[in-house]
Amino acid sequence: MEENITLHTGCGDVRGLARQDCRAFLGVPYGRAERFGYAEQVEHWEGTLDATRFGPSCPQNRAWHEHLEHPTRRFFKKEFREGLTFTYDEDCLNVNIYTPHGAAGCPVVVFFHGGGFDSGMNCERPFDGGALAGRGIVTVFANYRVGVLGYLTHREIQAKYGRDGNFGLDDQLTAIRWVKAHIADFGGDGDNITVMGQSAGAISVQYLCLNGANRGLFRRAIMMSGAGLFPRFALPRRAEDTHGYWEEFMALAGCGTLDELRQAPLDALFDAVETMKQRRKDNTYHNMPVVDGVLLPDTVDRLMARPLPVDYMVGCTAGDMYAPIMAHIGTRFARQTGGYLYYFDIPAPGDDNGAFHSADLYYVFETLGRCWRPYGGRDYEAAGQLADYIAHFARCGDPNGPGLPRWDKAGRGKCALCIAPAGTAMGRPDYLKMTRHFLTKGEPKA
Repeated sequence: MEENITLHTGCGDVRGLARQDCRAFLGVPYGRAERFGYAEQVEHWEGTLDATRFGPSCPQNRAWHEHLEHPTRRFFKKEFREGLTFTYDEDCLNVNIYTPHGAAGCPVVVFFHGGGFDSGMNCERPFDGGALAGRGIVTVFANYRVGVLGYLTHREIQAKYGRDGNFGLDDQLTAIRWVKAHIADFGGDGDNITVMGQSAGAISVQYLCLNGANRGLFRRAIMMSGAGLFPRFALPRRAEDTHGYWEEFMALAGCGTLDELRQAPLDALFDAVETMKQRRKDNTYHNMPVVDGVLLPDTVDRLMARPLPVDYMVGCTAGDMYAPIMAHIGTRFARQTGGYLYYFDIPAPGDDNGAFHSADLYYVFETLGRCWRPYGGRDYEAAGQLADYIAHFARCGDPNGPGLPRWDKAGRGKCALCIAPAGTAMGRPDYLKMTRHFLTKGEPKA
């Protein structure tokens, strides 16, 4: 049962929901930005903000051209979005905040969704902070700009702002700064923030950890399926090296200047995105962060030598995207940083896709009951363990706690906490199994 509640904050009054398991404040704005401009932090709103429903998500190509004939796209829609209704608007910089009842000075987790940098939202089915609130944690799920709206580069942007592209990554940084400044009003401790992300969200978190200017903004980082130094071809390009791609895009959208592109209808933008996807094979590596000299001040391979001195937790799934690579680079990064490494190896029941990329999301937020899959006793046990580990880690940087299997920092030998059907214990990622899965199954199929 839910009741409306009103909270007084430094930004103004906000109306949220009192649930049985937590308090929820949904769609709270943290920033405002014009199209292809950098966000300014929200410091005030007029009247009482209605935070009883999810805010809009960033407009994205799949809302215009969903391509459900593609089996992998059908699979992920069924897994995370089917039956849900989403709204899209360029005024999309908002957070969903879940707090314990009577929260005061609680550790904070700020989560960034995945989606390959060109899709995703903070209100997909697995994302809920009720379970962590029950463990004394404030959880914040952030929307940020994706795709063309998040990662277009252009000479005029550089000339105007002295930096280029990376609007989506800058949104994430703006969200963290807003949380640090204002989360005390919601019962959180702005000096005890853990940034957490999955897939593209995890890669984003790593990029934030590679910039020394972010020292002091957060204490810990959790990266699910996105930590480590990727092969060179997958690393961010320099902003100026992507201008040709976006000039081709602008021509398809019928725009000769950035101002024209700012005024163009979204239909024109996403029709051009669709044509680019059909024309080129390198779209993924342009719709992503770039080396801009500010948020990414140098190439990632150079920055990797000196990540921020924060506590790290990283991991992957047995059937992950490029699983052997993901496990290898994640293990190296965990060893380099003295972090905690996990390997998730519980096959999802209901089909033969195994522990696919993103399968662990329902477990870490303990939202298995929302999924169509027939999860059983071991699934719920593992979910409870993972939520406990994350809560302990967010509290003090050590995931260990009473009643939990011991989790040691990554080293040689048994370097990872292995979450498997038979139980949870220290071990090693099964590279042979991951390679076999990658070669025979690839991406999950509907």
